Amino acid sequence: MAIRLPPLPFGKTALSPLISERTLEIHHDKHHAKYVQNTNDLVRGTEYEDMELEQLILITAYHLKHHEIEKKILNIFNNSAQAWNHAFYWNCLHPQRTKPLSENMKSTLAKNFGSYDQFSSLFKAAGKSLFGSGWVWLAKDEMGKLSIVAAKNAQNPMTEDKTPLLVCDVWEHAYYLDCQNDRSKYLENFFQLINWDFVEQNLDRPHLHYEVVDQYQETLVYSEAKY
Repeated sequence: MAIRLPPLPFGKTALSPLISERTLEIHHDKHHAKYVQNTNDLVRGTEYEDMELEQLILITAYHLKHHEIEKKILNIFNNSAQAWNHAFYWNCLHPQRTKPLSENMKSTLAKNFGSYDQFSSLFKAAGKSLFGSGWVWLAKDEMGKLSIVAAKNAQNPMTEDKTPLLVCDVWEHAYYLDCQNDRSKYLENFFQLINWDFVEQNLDRPHLHYEVVDQYQETLVYSEAKY
């Protein structure tokens, strides 16, 4: 089953000037598209070819964690995870800036981080301090506890049995045309564009527990949140 490049959920000028049309053209049409193409090329004719994208990420992550690292498996993980991460990232953005958070979302952030402002400060600090390329995630564990995860390269909290709620891409290609080397400015811009409705939809979903049965098979079991 070939992985497809999803369209952006908004027009390429919709986030301007915080994220420019040119950045979206290069980021989506070139970087994201290349990860999708690479994934399809790498799995073609292999036992991974018919796997869903999430399954592919989890199986290759399991293999890398529990077996000797193979270059091809690492390449499949990196490209498939980057394809998934980017698709998730686009949905975390919305042209309607400074849309107020729901009371439920405010309450959840306050419960886990003290307040929205404290969450915002911690998330931005994680993005600023992540050395090199990567992603900053807001994730939920099986008990409903939220955490901020600063993940290098293509890492994804699904591989640690956490549910992604929100992500910010801090690879330089996400912001260099607009902010040059000023990642702090990009993070400030990102917070003006967060699609909190999407975050809350992820928050309200039951926790999805991933259990890898063996090297080439996985069982996905939904469990209701325990909080």
